Amino acid sequence: MTTTTLAVLVPLLPFLGAAAGLLLGRTAPGYVRPLAVLPSLTSLVLAVLVAVRQGGGQAINAATELTPTGSIPIELALHIDGFAALVAVLVGVVASCVQIYSTGYLRDDPRYPSYAALVSLFTSAMLLVVYSGDLIVLLVGWEVMGICSYFLVGHYWETPEARAASIKAFLVTKLGDVPFLIGLFALGTDAGSFRITTVLGTVASGGLHHPTLIALLLLAGVAGKSALFPLHTWLPDAMAGPTPVSALIHAATMVAAGIYFVARLLPVFQASSAAMVVLAVMAAVTMAGSALAALAQDDIKRVLAYSTIGQLGYMAGALAVGDRGAAVFHLLSHGAFKALLFLAAGVIIHASGTNSLAVMSRMTGLRSRVPDAYWTMTMALLALAAIPPFSGFFSKEAVLGAAEHVATGHTEHAPGSAGWIVLVAGLVTAVLTAAYATRLWLLAFHGRGVAAPAHGKEPRSMTVVLWVLAVPSLAFGLAYGPLPDWFDGRDLTPVLTTSVLGTGLALVGGIVTYGAWRHTTALAPRVPMGAVVAHPDAEPAQVEAEAIASHAPVFGDVAYAPDPADPGRLLLGPLHRHAAVGFHLDAVYNVLFVRPVQAGAALVRFLDREVVDTYVRGAAALPRLLGAAVRRAQTGNVQTYVSALLAGTVVLVVAALLVATGA
Repeated sequence: MTTTTLAVLVPLLPFLGAAAGLLLGRTAPGYVRPLAVLPSLTSLVLAVLVAVRQGGGQAINAATELTPTGSIPIELALHIDGFAALVAVLVGVVASCVQIYSTGYLRDDPRYPSYAALVSLFTSAMLLVVYSGDLIVLLVGWEVMGICSYFLVGHYWETPEARAASIKAFLVTKLGDVPFLIGLFALGTDAGSFRITTVLGTVASGGLHHPTLIALLLLAGVAGKSALFPLHTWLPDAMAGPTPVSALIHAATMVAAGIYFVARLLPVFQASSAAMVVLAVMAAVTMAGSALAALAQDDIKRVLAYSTIGQLGYMAGALAVGDRGAAVFHLLSHGAFKALLFLAAGVIIHASGTNSLAVMSRMTGLRSRVPDAYWTMTMALLALAAIPPFSGFFSKEAVLGAAEHVATGHTEHAPGSAGWIVLVAGLVTAVLTAAYATRLWLLAFHGRGVAAPAHGKEPRSMTVVLWVLAVPSLAFGLAYGPLPDWFDGRDLTPVLTTSVLGTGLALVGGIVTYGAWRHTTALAPRVPMGAVVAHPDAEPAQVEAEAIASHAPVFGDVAYAPDPADPGRLLLGPLHRHAAVGFHLDAVYNVLFVRPVQAGAALVRFLDREVVDTYVRGAAALPRLLGAAVRRAQTGNVQTYVSALLAGTVVLVVAALLVATGA
């Protein structure tokens, strides 16, 4: 079988699995789990074969015209270079792990068949984006992921949080997709083709006429899809969906698509120095702001969500300094340990019965109840904090090293200002990342209070997947040696200066957080599990109201007082309440966009009801009055009709005589 045929099957098999799962979900439920797992596993095997055959060498290209367009052709094209080959393997690994994990996590969910089919469709769409050699075909996969995220984030549609989160994710990403679509059309028009190879050739020859405008339009779509500032606000709320969906979105699909798109078309963005500086600023604000927000979150999944935003900021920073090798290296490394973090968090949530770190901190023995999640999450958090020799250290240092290289003027691939922006923000974020990773670990696994609830042993399908993902989280970083052969030949070896600075700052962040935790647990009065803001016998509305008023975590029907032993409160001080709500960016958007749109809708409704409907009612009033008058004449009395007929006849005769006499 040719490599091209194998590559076509990679996105096709999950798509067929999704279609079969939707068709057979109700009539043959026994086939749902095999149809969810087997296509993803087979697609992973084929993606590995494609990567082996591609070997980091010459890109694999193939194309066939879909339909004559009369102008710029649209082609079903493949363009598989080293980047595409390895990212497809990552997508296959994470998607397969998520599908296997979900068979246990959602084993009692009545909507599991539709869930599994949508995950397969999500996987197929991302693989289409990765392998596509035509921008319009890439756009198809890009948009299919958007609609899949809407349905999957809203899987628990009975809850208002899930419904609101799914709508928000869809609308915010679509807000970026509108300029993105315009940018794609402008790029295709300038290049005379939507083929990626042709576009890159046009850029290399200087044939791009509007590089800054095109790059900025495309960045709007990338910001929405990859949750970069200022369109990142949908991602923390998307945690309302099932935990395996969070792992899939954060590790290998959706948010990875925007970073991958910029990496694939990086010369387009490098053609504009202004666009590179804008990207650097977006990356810096994204990574530093999200790290501060993560340090103030109580929901364990929201901590990880803001963590993802921060790591996407690192990837965008690497692209802003012109090193797509470092960006994709961190994308691959992050995909492994972030999928592990979310899936381990799912086990912890299942065992503790809550998402709240404040409630977990009042439990003892949680780590002994979930030893697999404890050890694997510890490894993943060390990778996230970039502690050597875990994978995150090597990939993050590749980003910082690339930024330092540009900042010191050793390359012309990007402006020096972009290098300094990314380097300073990256080092600050290194401290904060280690701080919130340490805080999560301490609050989740080193609580004091009542014994953690016993919910039974987690299914083996959930725990085995954790150890599978722990391997690349620990060892993938060592691939920095052979990876340059796949990534344009750029050296990914850690730089001494940034390695020492980054690791030292990470250790400082972790140690200071640990010290703050010890200080708060020693001096602050420990609030026991029994100290509640609202008691179980209170009305649910009262529990919710009092919990909101006191910013208290809710566990079952009980709202608990805020935990005084949270080191994040001590470290952030007065900044904590602002960071906890994402620095009020949602409130700003509500004032700038939501309220004006609602006011406009109210105005349109008023004009439609009071103005347009008035004319409609007026137009109907005269015929209605005439009809009423005619209806009064219809008495049903034959004598009246004959009399009226005779009277009319007399009138007509008299009128005729008068006319004749006058003539």
